[in-house]
Formats: sequence, C-alpha cells, structure tokens
Amino acid sequence: MLEGLLIGLTTALSIQNLLMVVAGCLIGTFIGMLPGLGPMSIIAIMIPVAISMGDPSAALILLAGVYYGAIFGGSTSAILLNAPGVAGTVASSFDGYPMARQGRAGKALTIAAIASFAGGTIGALLLMIFAPALSSVALLFHSAEYFALMVVGLSAIAAFAGTGQVAKAMIMTILGLIMATVGEGALFNLPRFTMGIMDLQSGFGFITLAMAMFALPEALFLVLKPKKIEGDDGQIKDLRITRSEAKAIAPVVGRQSLQGFFIGVLPGAGATIASFLGYAVERNIAPKHEQEEFGNGSIKGLAAPETANNAACTGSFVPLLTLGIPGSGTTAILLGALIALNVTPGPRLMLDEPQIFWAVIMSMFIGNLVLLILNLPLIPYIAKVLAVPRNYLIPFILFFTLMGAYIGQNNATELLILVGFGIAATALKFADYPLAPLLIGFILGGMMEDNFARSMQLYDGIAFIWERPMTLALLVIAAGLVTLPSLRARLKS
Repeated sequence: MLEGLLIGLTTALSIQNLLMVVAGCLIGTFIGMLPGLGPMSIIAIMIPVAISMGDPSAALILLAGVYYGAIFGGSTSAILLNAPGVAGTVASSFDGYPMARQGRAGKALTIAAIASFAGGTIGALLLMIFAPALSSVALLFHSAEYFALMVVGLSAIAAFAGTGQVAKAMIMTILGLIMATVGEGALFNLPRFTMGIMDLQSGFGFITLAMAMFALPEALFLVLKPKKIEGDDGQIKDLRITRSEAKAIAPVVGRQSLQGFFIGVLPGAGATIASFLGYAVERNIAPKHEQEEFGNGSIKGLAAPETANNAACTGSFVPLLTLGIPGSGTTAILLGALIALNVTPGPRLMLDEPQIFWAVIMSMFIGNLVLLILNLPLIPYIAKVLAVPRNYLIPFILFFTLMGAYIGQNNATELLILVGFGIAATALKFADYPLAPLLIGFILGGMMEDNFARSMQLYDGIAFIWERPMTLALLVIAAGLVTLPSLRARLKS
C-alpha cells in the first residue's frame, strides 16, 4: 500500500496532472454554479477531450475534478438564488437561502466552502484507508437493502417540516411519490399516467421539478410579496465564522463526513441521499431550541448537507474503482470513460495499475485544497449577486430557471411543465406547505420503486423483508425514525 501511495503521489504531482486538477476544479465549480448544467452533462461533453489525452491518469483526474468541483460549486446558486440545479445541493438551500435573505450570504458561502472542503478531504482520507475493505461491504447490499435505505430516507421526512407541519410534509411527500410514477414503470416498459404526451414517457425531469419548486416560486414571490432583503445595499459583510460558530459546526462536519462517505460507498445511494439524510440526522439530534432554527438559517442545517454530499462524492469512487460498479449517473459516465481509455476498473485495478488508482485518490486532496483556495477569495464578489436590484434580479432568476429546465431535457414541453408546476408551487408556498418533502419523495420514489420491483421478482413476493436481516434492520430503523418524534413529545408531557 505504501509503495502504491508513493507512486500515486508522484503521478498526481506531475505538472500535467496538477494542471488537470486545477482545470477540472475550475470547470466543475463554474458549471456547478449554473442551474441545469450538472456534473453529468459537463463530464459527458468532456469525455472526448479526456480520451484524446491518451493518459488514463490525467483523463480520470480531470473528470474527477469536474465531478467534485461541480458539487462544491453547486451550492452557490442554491444559497443565493434558491435554484439548486444539482440534486445533491437541494438540501443546502433549506438553510443557505434563508441565511442569504437575512444578509448573511457571505457567511453562508464561507460555511459551504469550508464544510465542502472538510467533507471532501476527510472522504479522500477514508477512501485511501478503507477502499479495499469497503468494496466487499458494498457487495452485501442488494435491491432489498437499497429499497429499505430509501424507506429510511423517507421516514426522516419530518426533519424537513417546520413546527406543526408534519402532516403537511407527509402529504407533500406522498404527492412527490405519485409524481415519480409518471413514465415507464420498473416492472413493465409501458408508459403510465402520461396522458398521451410522448415527452412524459421518461417521466418528469428532476431539473424542471427542482426549478419549479424553488427558483420559480422565489421569482414570483419577489413580485407578489415584495420584501426588503437585509444587507442588499451592496456591502457584503460578516464573511468570517466566529469561534462559537466553528465550535458548533465542527461535530456536525465530523459526523457527516463519516456518514456521507459510507452512504456514498453504496452503489445507487450517492450525494443526494447523503445530503438529505445528513440534514435529517442533524435536525433530529439537535436540542429543541436549535431544531426550530432549521429551515430558518441554521448554520448546522447548511454545514450538514454540504459536508455529506462532498464526502459521498468521494465515497462513490469506492465501488467505481474497486468493483467497476457505478454508484450514480455521474460515476456511470466515468466508468464509460475508463473503459474507453482501456482501463478495467475492479478488484485488480489497485494491483495492476496502482499509478491510476492512487493518483486519482491523491489528486482529491490536491483538488479540495485548490477548490478552497479558489472559492474563499471570490466569496465577497459571488455574494454581490444579492446586491443586484430586484427589477434585474427577477429576470435573471427567470432566465436561468427556464434555461436550466430546457437544457435538462432539451424539449419545449419542459418549459410548460415548469410554468404549471411553478404556479402550483407558489400557491402551496402561500398556503404554508413545505416544498422540500415533495422533491425528496420524487427523487427517492423512482429508486425505491425500481429496487422494490427487483426484490419482489427475486423473492416472488415480500419475503425479502424478513429473509434478509440487513433489510429488516433498516426497516426497523425507519420505523424508529417515524415514531421517535411523537414518543419524545409524550415523554416530555
């Protein structure tokens, strides 16, 4: 292992590979800031460029840099404009955007940058230490366990509801699950609930729905319910994190680096589930007075998903490099790039081509440091987006919302869906219904249905629930998460 580390470090520190790290981080960060252009799109576009290099190490380092750079930078539009264009940054908007509205945009971006750096760095360290051992653990998870994991994610939905809003959150979650059934089903390749519209055969696009739930209602709210934004005088203040704030988020960063990484290791889980679960866990274990701050500008509520999604990105390289199994759509594209470069990922990659395996891991340490150095000095300038006058800001939000929805699916029907859902979401927001649970239900619903259908086929029914101990354990945890809030309330009374 020590010899492999030295080979990897030497390879990663070559001039060419250092340039690839910086280029990947820069491209990923700026693309991640644009709603609608996530890491999958840009990596797919850049594969021909990477292959033309001929050097597998440099190519993979460049594409990996784009991947975690996009997740690192993706929080910017979520925090400043409430427009999360990447699924992994949706949870960052829950508290990041309220902080920006309160005149703490600079502090929110600083916390996001530091939490992302910590999550990515700790994740890379864990990847270096545990990659060989964790590859065998990842193989223990089958469809039944993934289904149970999705149920755990949905059972924590109360964490995304405000005080007295649990029933509303559940209604919105069910609505999200219903929307996830539109399109071709998991069992039969036949269209469902498409109303004869060909463009709906693949279901609703995530980008369209995310924009409709968050960005478009925000633009309409600025028109229909105008209110002055604190600190919108062009002076970006309060960039530093105080000692007490650092002390408060330090344990959150530590916990979510570990949790996010281990969730990222599981093929099919990824940064999205890691960020949602990270947010839910931190809210549920927080003291009562701090729980009420979540959703209203809590620094813990921002640090948790930002740490978890970056740690999960690093963790997703475990099944990719050690098993040849893509853990997400993005790592599936990376797998395609590896095969095109005549590199076979799997258990023997570490032995046969250690310079590739270890160079990618070592480049992650360098990349996260580069991202921090690039982002921190730019925060005062990035945060000035909020100083743009409202009559310019509203068209700016609308432009990126419409552009993001169109690019996501590349058809005009998405724009009609966006406007329809955006108006409905604005009405729900006025009625004080939380919108985040709907999006969570939609994201997890499709994956949950696919894994449930596969498990039913393998076990000819629901016998997998009690025949697989890990599935049963996860479902028991989910039941505990559902009953815990009411049990806690009864004990206090």
